[in-house]
Amino acid sequence: MRPDSASPVIPFLVACGGIATFSMMDVLMKGLSIEIGAYNAVLWRTGAGALLSGAIYACARPRWPDRAAMRIHAVRSLFVAGMAIAFFWALARLPMAEAIALAFVAPLMTLYMAALFLGEKIGPRSVAASLLGLLGVVVIVAGKLGRGTYAPEALWAVGAVFLSAVFYAINLILARRQAKMAEPLEIAFYQNAFVAAILALGAPWFLAVPDAAHAPHIAGAAALATLSLLLLSWAYARAEAQILATTEYTGFLWAMMFGWYFYAEPVTLPTIAGALLIVAACLIVARKTPQLDPVEPAAA
Repeated sequence: MRPDSASPVIPFLVACGGIATFSMMDVLMKGLSIEIGAYNAVLWRTGAGALLSGAIYACARPRWPDRAAMRIHAVRSLFVAGMAIAFFWALARLPMAEAIALAFVAPLMTLYMAALFLGEKIGPRSVAASLLGLLGVVVIVAGKLGRGTYAPEALWAVGAVFLSAVFYAINLILARRQAKMAEPLEIAFYQNAFVAAILALGAPWFLAVPDAAHAPHIAGAAALATLSLLLLSWAYARAEAQILATTEYTGFLWAMMFGWYFYAEPVTLPTIAGALLIVAACLIVARKTPQLDPVEPAAA
């Protein structure tokens, strides 16, 4: 179906549902990261995700990917693994709303990654937007420091979110190429499988077998991540990226609500103000930047 052949209302709502589903996965992963650590939370979730997405993928009777496709699956998974570990380590130490708001700088970082890896030019409008986004980050961090009640690891967690955003920006560059070589189900399966395999290299030092009580949360996080991927892939196949891109920012609303409901996390005015500045910066860039082929989001 062509993106402009039907009303975008249904795809827009489906994309919003995909973001909500992904945010609920963050709720489960935050709890798992607190209880068994980010490494084990991501390893066991991606292992379960590989089994689930692999079962769905096998039903489509896929062809074996060629060497180039397998290479980009593996390379992108390296960055996804680093992104996920850094983000969920931070999420265990920061309120959900703060972590998600800070993570919104990734699209701005993508500008500079595109300039570095693809030779794209960065115009003055993009530079101004980046400075606006940086101001938003300063507002959020200053608000945290000003309260004087932050945990000793909170600033390290802020740094971990930025590291995750760097990995995510690189991941977006790779994802544009990957989307031209593979279907969403293939990407979902190989990404889960490769990330699990990469993280398994650290098993002799970091692996811990979770209690049976954690199994529903691990399976639930894997199912929610897969469902979110499928919902967003369906939506992006039926509406333009410029219409659906703004649904990403509904994640901040879900993070505020879920963080408050499940973890009793207060939402501060500096967090809201900083998030609005970062979102405004991203929208400025989006209005100027040509729309690229849509890709599925990486399951962080």
